[in-house]
Amino acid sequence: MGSMLRSNGGSAAVQMDEQAVKSAYRRWAPVYDHTFGRVAGEGRKHAVEVINQSSGRVLEVGVGTGLSLPDYKSTLDIVGIDLSPEMLDKARERVAEEGLENVHGLYEMDASDLKFESNSFDTVVAMFVMTVVPEPDKVMRELARTCKPGGEVLLVNHFSTEEGVRGWVERRMAPFGDKLGWHPVFDTDRVMICPELQLIEKRALRPWGIFTLMRFRKALTAG
Repeated sequence: MGSMLRSNGGSAAVQMDEQAVKSAYRRWAPVYDHTFGRVAGEGRKHAVEVINQSSGRVLEVGVGTGLSLPDYKSTLDIVGIDLSPEMLDKARERVAEEGLENVHGLYEMDASDLKFESNSFDTVVAMFVMTVVPEPDKVMRELARTCKPGGEVLLVNHFSTEEGVRGWVERRMAPFGDKLGWHPVFDTDRVMICPELQLIEKRALRPWGIFTLMRFRKALTAG
């Protein structure tokens, strides 16, 4: 759940949202691993298990404190990005302490303007990111752009529902999104925007189905 936000440009409303979320993650950084990090553990585990069946270069967008990094198999070439320097400091400490030689870069970077060439990674994964960013459509297009043809884009995220008690709670929480650092009301349609990405798997994850894994495969050719 990294704070992957735009650092410049955009409307005043977006800018205020960015600053609110960055402030929220600055507060989260010292306690993240023992709070949301625990709740989101199963989602990370499922995503990494899928990625470990593949090979090549992996880009983790919103790497946060690097909780997932020790779980990737050693033959994968891992690059991680986040906009929160506090989170990245903890991720770098983790890499050093655990001797993760397959992690080849942790960068402070904007998820809606990735500084990588197109078709650079075999797998691109964003865990607990899409409900944080102010412009998820731009982020989704960047995930697609940097993924190689035939490669996969994975999302693990909270997607809202309009039904039942959970839907009622999400709607009541929505006005407090900036203070929470994420947006409780977020529909799957907001990530189904890249024609080159085919959805090949969607499943609710433990615990309680709060988070959903979505796997996309990028077409080998455009059009």
